[in-house]
Amino acid sequence: MKTLGLLGGMSWESTAIYYRLLNEIVRERLGGLHSARLLLWSFDFAEIAERQHDGDWDGAGALLIDAAHKLEAGGAEGLLLCTNTMHRLADQVQAAVSIPLIHIADATAATVRQAGLRRPALLATRFTMEQDFYKGRLADKYGLSPVVPDSAGRDMVHRVVYEELCQGIVTEASKAAYVAEANRLRRDEAADSLIMGCTEITMLIGQDDFDIPVFDTTRIHAEAAVEFALG
Repeated sequence: MKTLGLLGGMSWESTAIYYRLLNEIVRERLGGLHSARLLLWSFDFAEIAERQHDGDWDGAGALLIDAAHKLEAGGAEGLLLCTNTMHRLADQVQAAVSIPLIHIADATAATVRQAGLRRPALLATRFTMEQDFYKGRLADKYGLSPVVPDSAGRDMVHRVVYEELCQGIVTEASKAAYVAEANRLRRDEAADSLIMGCTEITMLIGQDDFDIPVFDTTRIHAEAAVEFALG
């Protein structure tokens, strides 16, 4: 089993889910007392979020690269960036290390395509919904046509992530708002599925809330990482 290096803490709420999923999936595959071999670097998310909102992506990238070097030096054989948004910097991180980075958008897009779907609704942070690093990768590399909420919808989805989910707050009102927004995208934009494109969103909604396929990027990413580790 290869050792995975986790770039986590963005936020720790979803990193805790990653930790549980990685260990559960390894146990499912290998049985008994088996669990995942993991190294975890957990950021103070306030330092990352400040750079995100200031547009200081170079500064955020420097922090990620420094942590990736430390994980590689510590024995990590593959990297897991435990956040969708910070995949804006995935190429820079990959270029800085000699071990593979398991890309969350690649794993997610492959799963969507395997299901025969092409037009997923994408709920995520404003950065992920508006910038091209994620949507463009889904389109250019995998032929998908993701759709996102309008400006008011993007504001709502983004606010809930940072002001609630990243702080461990889960409310019925926000769940209802997310479900309504996804259903609107299905009705008005012909979305055929839903990508939960922020690793915290799995805390709020899931497949049971919809009658279209829902893709949980946190679980998909964890499953891809275990495939790499055991492959």
